[in-house]
Amino acid sequence: MYQGAVLSVYVDLALGLVVSFLLLSLLVSGVNEAFVRVLSIRSKFLWAYLRDTMDGADDKRGSWLPAKVRDVFTALPFLRDPRPRHSDLPAPAEAGGMPEERTGDSMINLLYERVREIDHAKRGRTSIANIPPSRFAVAVMELAAGQDGDVERFLAKLKAIDSPLYGPLKGAWETAQRDLDRFRQGIETWFDGEMQRLSMLYKRYVKWVVAVLGLLVTLLFTMDGLEYAKTLLRDNAFRASVTAVAEAGPDAYNELKARCTGEDPMRCVTETLSRPALVRMLGQALVSVSIPEQGDPSVHWNGGSWWDRISTPSHWPGFLLTYVALLFGAPFWWDVFRRITGIKGRR
Repeated sequence: MYQGAVLSVYVDLALGLVVSFLLLSLLVSGVNEAFVRVLSIRSKFLWAYLRDTMDGADDKRGSWLPAKVRDVFTALPFLRDPRPRHSDLPAPAEAGGMPEERTGDSMINLLYERVREIDHAKRGRTSIANIPPSRFAVAVMELAAGQDGDVERFLAKLKAIDSPLYGPLKGAWETAQRDLDRFRQGIETWFDGEMQRLSMLYKRYVKWVVAVLGLLVTLLFTMDGLEYAKTLLRDNAFRASVTAVAEAGPDAYNELKARCTGEDPMRCVTETLSRPALVRMLGQALVSVSIPEQGDPSVHWNGGSWWDRISTPSHWPGFLLTYVALLFGAPFWWDVFRRITGIKGRR
């Protein structure tokens, strides 16, 4: 029985830590997703790549898709919008004529004409954040059809305007041995590989955002993982003492009396058990919310105590533990939670 009780304590401790890390990781993911949606990062990322691929880098400002992490999250969201202007018109029956020279946005507008049926406006710009490889291949074939179906003439136009798209399409055309169906499949395969590479690049940049948000959440809530673990163990010991009082009578009253000195024991026990360790830890955030027994919830500014916790070196190892845990992400902690509790995921 003693081993079972000890095991129960460790399971409670593990579940408490996992749930807290899961909730904070979900908060980080939610803030990141809100940031991405409000600033249309995914859509801008896609169209910046397409501008580089179809029209080439801007002569004055270089690549539309910056190489540095700092530029991606400063220039791309705020300073440069690579997306074409939104249009409510359906795609024309025939693709527009190829430009005579590279103008910086000529080919991208021709592509947008072929895919804008699935678009809706977002602050005057396209909101398309994903183009399936098959749809991109069809759009390219439609552009080639606009040159009387002469792929060689279409490629010559791309070469004349110095479009970076010329190289991949020329290679696909030669590999297909001038077979239109194989040419379309080659374009689809090439673009699918490019989208996978772009997704990996996007995820690399997002990791930096998650790292920054994880640090901010840890410091905002001053979530000391080591202190939280100790609080969980104290709560477990307190519950055990309350149970001992109920089963053994006044002889087991000493620990309970030490916790509730000068208070009504019943009220003290009720209030303590109704405020679990996680609630108490989150109550030490920079701004906390309390819900009294009667009346409306109130918001408290804890600037003084928050700064004391931040500036106390003994809390820093616990902050580091929480921060590293958040870097694993919500999916990791959800999987750990399922394994501990035995919850089976849906197929």
